[in-house]
Amino acid sequence: MAVIVALGAFLMTLLGGWTAQRVTDRRHLVLGLAGGLMLGVVGLDLLPEALHAAGSEVFGVPLALLLFVAGFLVAHVVERLLAVRQAAHGAENDVRVPQVGLTAAAAMVAHSLADGVALGAAFQVGGGMGVAVALAVITHDFADGFNTYTLTSLYGNDRRKALLMLFADAAAPVVGAASTLLFTLPEEPLGAYLGFFGGLLLYLAAAEILPEAHHKHPALSTLMCTVGGVAGIWLVVGIAE
Repeated sequence: MAVIVALGAFLMTLLGGWTAQRVTDRRHLVLGLAGGLMLGVVGLDLLPEALHAAGSEVFGVPLALLLFVAGFLVAHVVERLLAVRQAAHGAENDVRVPQVGLTAAAAMVAHSLADGVALGAAFQVGGGMGVAVALAVITHDFADGFNTYTLTSLYGNDRRKALLMLFADAAAPVVGAASTLLFTLPEEPLGAYLGFFGGLLLYLAAAEILPEAHHKHPALSTLMCTVGGVAGIWLVVGIAE
């Protein structure tokens, strides 16, 4: 059953990527919405889940929060190092580094894989739990597909690479759900990973996606797309609960 439900997540992810691809003439609105979706996923979905799963503390600070900050810093350091390397080879300072987009998309794929594992584990617990998690995974996989395609293409990767990462992201929940037939991922490592991934995603949203959205089109419509993205994730989380 978990694998069958994951196929629904596969289709929803592709729908999200297709939507991001089709509205390129309103790029600032796409980026504004993507930033809002990412912010909502981090603050309303990933971080609460991470804090619940990885409950241990290190020097009085929850492990999930430490890894959240670490993920933010790692994303910043990696981007700066890649930018310096690019500049050393003659690229301009404002040229985006394609590897950053691919790395971010790969993190989205890993997140979708974890979604699939969570889906399979929920169905092992019981039907009611499985239905609740299935609703959450399927509905927010639209945002995952949207963000995966947007992140890959934003950093200068061609359409073929963006589509490749989109299909990998779509297939990941199916693979994750199928893997639970063989093993179950312990809760605490999963929570630690979600905290780290949340920090990475927040950096990309706050430092890259949203500034780019408002750089040439500082319009109210762009801001409303961002707010709408956060509100949409809130709605999804509320329905899932």
